[in-house]
Amino acid sequence: MSEIKLSSLFELETVEAGIYRGQSWDLGFRALFGGQVLGQALAAAYETVEKDRVAHSFHTYFLLPGDAKKPVVYDVEIVRDGRSFSARRVKAIQNGRNIFYMTASFQVPDAGMEHQSPTMPDVPPPEEVQSDIEFYQAHFDKIARPMREALSYHEPVDIRTVDAANSYQPVKREPTRYIWMKARDTLEGGLSVHQAALAYASDYHFLSTSLQPHGVAVTDKSLRIATIDHAMWFHRPVNMNEWLLYAMESPFSGGSRGLVRGQIFNQNGELVASTTQEGLMRKVD
Repeated sequence: MSEIKLSSLFELETVEAGIYRGQSWDLGFRALFGGQVLGQALAAAYETVEKDRVAHSFHTYFLLPGDAKKPVVYDVEIVRDGRSFSARRVKAIQNGRNIFYMTASFQVPDAGMEHQSPTMPDVPPPEEVQSDIEFYQAHFDKIARPMREALSYHEPVDIRTVDAANSYQPVKREPTRYIWMKARDTLEGGLSVHQAALAYASDYHFLSTSLQPHGVAVTDKSLRIATIDHAMWFHRPVNMNEWLLYAMESPFSGGSRGLVRGQIFNQNGELVASTTQEGLMRKVD
């Protein structure tokens, strides 16, 4: 079991009304992991809404690279509180500069018409898929030193990439990827914590799906890759203590940008969330 608890990432310090501070995890990337800011910003927004309201969507822009060695301050603006919906705008700040913006919308749960078009992809169950941590440990000499030192911070979410061996090879393949994910230790707390945790995990392996048709590995030293924007919609209640399947696809890349879309299913085949992200993908000499 991991010693680092996923829930601790979303336990924010209240600086004053509407302003919160979150501690950072260094995952061994070039900059602060975008999923951390997504999850913490959502957690900060939740601090300012009534308890009967549930997040149903957020839209974000990443403006500057974050520093994984420093905490992040979140400034929450109350945009609107209506009878059914609330809107919040969140600024993430480091070193006095805005590194990220989120606009999040919350709703009082309500019944209505329902339908679901996509079906859950037919992939091996999580019990038959090797965890990413085991895959990294088996190829320890091939991963970058910062990543080796940060492996413990990847453990709180059990990520299992279907066909992982091919996903990280610089060979051309279809722009689709499937990963199973859940909290490694039991995640305590209400729906807000589980949504923040899913927002965090939704950034894992997402943009790199756009690299697959080009035969470029995410470890390529000439590659510059960074998230520009990320949106997420929550359709049903989320439980990160149970396995979720994240189905990703990249419909387009061009202009040094890649576009990815994701659908997240529970093991009953129900669509619980959808994601979209665009990011920078550039090869440099």
